[in-house]
Amino acid sequence: MKFTPGPTTIPPAVRDAMAEPQPNPNIDPAFAERYDAVCRKLETVYDTSHDVVVPGGEGILGLESAIASLIEPGDRVLCISNGLYGDGFADFVDSYDGQAELVSAPYDEGYDLGAIETTLEDADAAGEPFTVATMVHCETPTGTLNDMGPVLDLLEEHDVLSVVDAVSSLGGTPVPTDRIDVCLGASQKCFSAPSGLTTAAVSDRAWEQMAARDPSSRYTNLLLWRDVSDGFPYTHLTANVSALDAALDLVLEEGLEAVYDRHEEAAARCRARGDALGLELYPDPERASPTVTAFHLPGEATRVQQQVADEAGIVLATGLGELADDILRLGHMGYNADTEKVDRAMDAVEAALE
Repeated sequence: MKFTPGPTTIPPAVRDAMAEPQPNPNIDPAFAERYDAVCRKLETVYDTSHDVVVPGGEGILGLESAIASLIEPGDRVLCISNGLYGDGFADFVDSYDGQAELVSAPYDEGYDLGAIETTLEDADAAGEPFTVATMVHCETPTGTLNDMGPVLDLLEEHDVLSVVDAVSSLGGTPVPTDRIDVCLGASQKCFSAPSGLTTAAVSDRAWEQMAARDPSSRYTNLLLWRDVSDGFPYTHLTANVSALDAALDLVLEEGLEAVYDRHEEAAARCRARGDALGLELYPDPERASPTVTAFHLPGEATRVQQQVADEAGIVLATGLGELADDILRLGHMGYNADTEKVDRAMDAVEAALE
């Protein structure tokens, strides 16, 4: 059993949809109709009035495309971070010759709102305002769910466009999409579809910014996806779109509130089992994501991961970067947000710890 925080296990109905004969995405109207249906379903999942587009490419494509589409060389970007992916936004900014300013908090703490506010005020006072700000809703490597509201308040006050990586939260917990200018998701996390598709909800203000820019790349230019009535920017991934369509049907048939409740129940079961074993969460429990649990096992995570795989055939994840051997992660998201699967995974963890 694969119990990782993405890519997640794919339900049979989604696998079946991917295996069906696929229309030609360049000339067959049936594919355009399916793509449009997927975008409409995603609008419901995002709970947004913004446009939703689905480029072909793994979720990281969305993060890079948001930067490539919104900034030009010299533009200032505020990268707000308390995790590995938050830090990584600065690398994308650098690669497109923007000026990244990183406002960091420790990985086991929430955003530093005071530092964010001061940085925004200082930038405006100096006549060097930020064009864009980036942040991450769910920092998957540490199982942290960040509170977007207070930061979005500050960005709106200072008229800064917001880009949010919601790859590991979208479809598993509510996301304040209509307050975000570019809200990014992906197929392989809470949707439990195969990896290979980016999703993006884009505000009118963000589209206007993109239209005023001179993009340096075609593949990472989100603006090309705003209107695909005359054809797609490149040959789309037909089987992946079909699979995502089926995955979204499962979500919508269950109902978003029921899906969110299922994720909360799975997370609660996982953490109760961990607490009974004396395991500590890495983030503060109030900031722990309902889609992934990160247990703090300093120096032991890799051993436990390997033993669980060898003895129970269950694949778990460890931390990333400097925390690679200190965090054990269980991905109760999408198809795996199931208390019976949580118990099976935690039984294996218990046996490994003993």
